[in-house]
Amino acid sequence: MADSCTSAGGIDLHLDLPPGRGRRSALEVALRQAIRDGRLAPGEWLPSSRALAVQLGVARGTVVEVYAQLAAEGYLRTRPGAATEVAHGPHAPSRVTAEPVTARVVADFRLGRPDLSMFPRAEWLRALPRALQTTAHSELGPADPRGSPRLRAVLANYLGRVRGVLTTSEHIVICSGFTQGLRLVCDALAAGTARSIALENPCLPDHRAIAEASGLAVVPLDVDGSGARPEGFTRSAAAVLAPAHQAPLGATLSAERRAEFARIAAARGVYLVEDDYDGEFRYDRHPVGALQGLAPEHVIYAGSASKSLAPGLRLGWLALPSGLIDAVIEAKRRADRGTDVLAQLAFAELIESGALDRHIRRMRRRYGNRRDALIATLARYAPAVSIHGIAAGLHAVVSLPEHISEADVLTAAQQRKVALTGLTPFWHGTGHHTEGIVIGYGTPLEHEYASALEHLGQLMGAVTKSSTESH
Repeated sequence: MADSCTSAGGIDLHLDLPPGRGRRSALEVALRQAIRDGRLAPGEWLPSSRALAVQLGVARGTVVEVYAQLAAEGYLRTRPGAATEVAHGPHAPSRVTAEPVTARVVADFRLGRPDLSMFPRAEWLRALPRALQTTAHSELGPADPRGSPRLRAVLANYLGRVRGVLTTSEHIVICSGFTQGLRLVCDALAAGTARSIALENPCLPDHRAIAEASGLAVVPLDVDGSGARPEGFTRSAAAVLAPAHQAPLGATLSAERRAEFARIAAARGVYLVEDDYDGEFRYDRHPVGALQGLAPEHVIYAGSASKSLAPGLRLGWLALPSGLIDAVIEAKRRADRGTDVLAQLAFAELIESGALDRHIRRMRRRYGNRRDALIATLARYAPAVSIHGIAAGLHAVVSLPEHISEADVLTAAQQRKVALTGLTPFWHGTGHHTEGIVIGYGTPLEHEYASALEHLGQLMGAVTKSSTESH
């Protein structure tokens, strides 16, 4: 039989007591097996003999004898006046944990991540209690699928100030990052008359998978040095664009094309989804305002805290045209009923206090310095390669000489334990697909960046030199 045991001292312990044995023998076997299985790890405390005896309904002396026996066998450690704990030894296997990817690499340049060591912990810790002190009890109740009224009001003002978004709190829906936001929009479109959606080519593979999971056919939208080409937007009910910094090529949508996309959407009565994933970070150009400001009733503006703070917060937002609000709210309600309200309140406080603006300005300088160091490193080690998409954002694209393949670089990177991303998986549809390497220079931690760059430079230098010599 199984007994759930809770000690008076607050230590919870569940034991499976085997049937057909006396209580002492059953307890001894159950404890020994729990330690061998790793369910009780080295250093964990056990309930006091008195508390465990009460919970099991046995004499305290029975528990004392079992503890003494297992201590003699080396499973437990007992000390006068101290809690009994599981001993360290070969009998106690360590609990299985997934080895993080960063533990297997010497330089991590994966795409789509900020420097997590720079998360503003002190500001966040100050923001949360301040938010809780001023929040009505009702906001902690059943979640509003639209999100916290306070955050939505704060975001409407903030987005208008920093990105030129024209919206109100009633038009904003808080979601769990851009990934969920795109799924909500696709579900809402598919619930209507939409049957297809245009996505930039290249684009993130996950975005294509999300659209297809909603039942929408994906239409490739070609991209060149001026961003997505509007002439490809002729049949679909919507198009997903990253106007400020195309992912992954890094192009900025030209003013002429921004205006043309807005005109087409208004004329056809369809929608554009603006993915403003890293619009806060620009270096060599003036800020580019949101496309949404040109056609608020035909552009769905999508942003998140994933690049400015951390993807683990799972905080994103949609500024919606009036015609999609109800459908997206219903999709959000069906998905999860609402996003973590405490994180929303802390984020609202971070914006209102000015801490978010200060953090972004600080990180803009740091990432700009990182980009400059990346350019200098590649110029020194591998001058034959060219680097693109570096006016903004947290990543760059490296074009390779004709005699060097993307596969060559990725194979060498794996051997040297340098994490890189190839350009090939981002392409879809037919046509000519160029190769390249996408370098996420925001990912390495601040104290590791110089060393990571050195590994990257040596890798690219070795690959280009070896390939040149073979030709």
